[in-house]
Amino acid sequence: MSAPSYQSLSAALEPVGKRPGGGYERAAWTGADLDCRAWFTDAAQSRGLQVERDRNGNLWAWWLPAGGAEPSDAFVTGSHLDSVVGGGAYDGPLGIVSAFAAIDALRESGLEPRKPVGVVAFSDEEGARFGVACVGSSLLTGRLDPDRARSLRDGDGITLAQAMSAAGCDPAGLGKDVASLHRIGMFVELHIEQGRGLVQRDAPIGIGTSIWPHGRWELRIEGEGNHAGTTQLADRHDPMITLASIVLSARAQASTFQSLATIGRVSIEPNTSNAVAASVDAWLDARSADEQTLAALVDAIDRSARDHAAAEGTSISMTRASLTPAVVFAGAAREHLLRTLGPLPELATGAGHDAGILAGHVPAAMLFVRNPSGVSHAPAEYAAEADALAGVDALAAAMASWIE
Repeated sequence: MSAPSYQSLSAALEPVGKRPGGGYERAAWTGADLDCRAWFTDAAQSRGLQVERDRNGNLWAWWLPAGGAEPSDAFVTGSHLDSVVGGGAYDGPLGIVSAFAAIDALRESGLEPRKPVGVVAFSDEEGARFGVACVGSSLLTGRLDPDRARSLRDGDGITLAQAMSAAGCDPAGLGKDVASLHRIGMFVELHIEQGRGLVQRDAPIGIGTSIWPHGRWELRIEGEGNHAGTTQLADRHDPMITLASIVLSARAQASTFQSLATIGRVSIEPNTSNAVAASVDAWLDARSADEQTLAALVDAIDRSARDHAAAEGTSISMTRASLTPAVVFAGAAREHLLRTLGPLPELATGAGHDAGILAGHVPAAMLFVRNPSGVSHAPAEYAAEADALAGVDALAAAMASWIE
């Protein structure tokens, strides 16, 4: 019953933000993001759902019981619509498409809800534009300071406050939203798996057990700008050599600690082909199975970075930009999924999610849908329709057992 709904929802969203060279670019508060928001509003209103935007720019759509009382003790589901640059079609949108499709399936079955259902699209989950992930959910829960959020800048120097204002959203209201949190009885985020765990288990869907602790660190390497054609190698203080050594060292340290470390974003000055760089800004993403291992990993990378800088005659600073502790989905929401859906594969993830931010404030859980490619944040990210529909059916079953 959910197949035509899932297909039509996906088809309407599919072209938004699509890049000519492949993948998607739906950075927060850009034209593509606003088009995604319009899609969300259209999908909700065409189903007679009540739509609202909260003080932090998150979008909510409500399926209310007869009488239309203020939402409370609601089953809330959803994800995000923004993407990384060159991202895939499923990371985030699959959870929102599936939420609307699950509501359609329950309505077709004749179910009348006794409790509200909410579908939420959180703002700026990826952090691709302003450098901080899960902005909407972190503001909602009070994890992110609103003054810091307003002052975040993109690569063009535009602040988050300016970008929100240009999109018609007042940034003055940013901050913890206790009223919205109190509406949520349970939050379940359905998401494409960002790995091959379900492929290895030969299962279309699974339940999340935990999210690894993870963080981002900003590296500033200062060297000496000079002419590429006249400066002898022995006379150079090249921050790019320091950076190259750090990249290799971080990879080796991650292997030693059975963790993950990535430097995937770099900014170089003056960034010209005939000059030795004067400075480099780079961003380290590090993730481990527990906080102690993550701290040890980052310390080891920091020490190694300083050694490499000293050897090259450069200077380095390493500043933590964000740190998200481990999240264990062990409460009522996960138990509800297990009780409703029966035995399913259970797996941890190294990727951060809005569900992890909410988990410290409301009962929260995650459902994963098999990704046969195992690729995420890239065009090859994929979910077969049969697996996606299995996710819709599972979400609908969990929803129905809460609201009927």
